[in-house]
Amino acid sequence: MQKLSMDELHRISVDEFKETKKIPLVIILDNIRSMHNVGSIFRSSDAFLIEKIILCGFTPRPPHRDINKTALGATETVHWEYQENILDAIASLKEDGYKIWGIEQVDNSIPLENFKVTNTDKTAIILGNEVEGVQEDALLQCDGSIEIPQFGTKHSLNVSVAGGILIWEIAKAYLLKK
Repeated sequence: MQKLSMDELHRISVDEFKETKKIPLVIILDNIRSMHNVGSIFRSSDAFLIEKIILCGFTPRPPHRDINKTALGATETVHWEYQENILDAIASLKEDGYKIWGIEQVDNSIPLENFKVTNTDKTAIILGNEVEGVQEDALLQCDGSIEIPQFGTKHSLNVSVAGGILIWEIAKAYLLKK
């Protein structure tokens, strides 16, 4: 077993990334406090060719060195936009045919292992504040809620970890052509 060099990894350039067809998945970050969490979600979104990120509320926006510290250049590749009000972002995405899913523990949430998306669905997920989660008024506008099952003593995951898990699980449907 030998580690691969950067050349052997055959990574695409920034220009090639921008021209590559993206997975129709939009990540909505609402009132995220940590610039490191924002940067991590950019980096995961780059890794799986996510369509875009929408930053809402007081979520920090690039350019900022603390975002770049974890994004490692992904703020230059992943398309992003800012919308002050999450409800406006949700309404706009619904008009464009997206199904909106809150990532939250609610009474009728769908466990992630039961969530199904096809490779033709346009999907958006909302990742909420590190303490308060997804806002109640935003949840009421969602098509449903997805919950990541947890079996230990903690009842939440870091938002960037949750984002990475969800991005991968949803991206699989597109990458594997299910």
